[in-house]
Amino acid sequence: MKAKPIRLTASGLAGTVLYVGHLRPAPGTWGSLAALPLAWLIWQLGGVWLFLLAIPAAFAAGVWATRAYTAQGGDHDPSEIVIDEVVGQWIALAPVIIGAHAAGQDILALYPGWIAAFLLFRLFDIWKPWLVGRADRRGDAMGVMLDDVWAGLFAAVITLGLAGLSHVVIAP
Repeated sequence: MKAKPIRLTASGLAGTVLYVGHLRPAPGTWGSLAALPLAWLIWQLGGVWLFLLAIPAAFAAGVWATRAYTAQGGDHDPSEIVIDEVVGQWIALAPVIIGAHAAGQDILALYPGWIAAFLLFRLFDIWKPWLVGRADRRGDAMGVMLDDVWAGLFAAVITLGLAGLSHVVIAP
């Protein structure tokens, strides 16, 4: 497989999340992995509120970057665009980070939640059930972003359920 050219543009930089999207194989997984230290860094810089504000900001940047990146035609969802994975992964992580904040814990202390959020997000992003698949079939920049938002929401709900199960049923 021939490597895709790296676009030295603002949309290329944002859409590929500092060119992480060019890593192979599985650029979506690399994008999701990149989201983890970025979430931690944002939390370090401004706490839970900055993290929560970063999600819609990254979504808006992702819609813009995807539109600009794909404006020349061709593939509406190139594999190197991974800002959508970052947004979805952050949504999946939100219950973990909010929970750590509410409990006064360091967010890394809840590492099982990080692992669950990561694995569940990847599952829904790859499987594309129901609303995830519907958004993916839109064929535009908004669809590129929305399928990962839905995957992130599904992963967040299940991560929250697993946390409740763990804290209420297994280890009360």
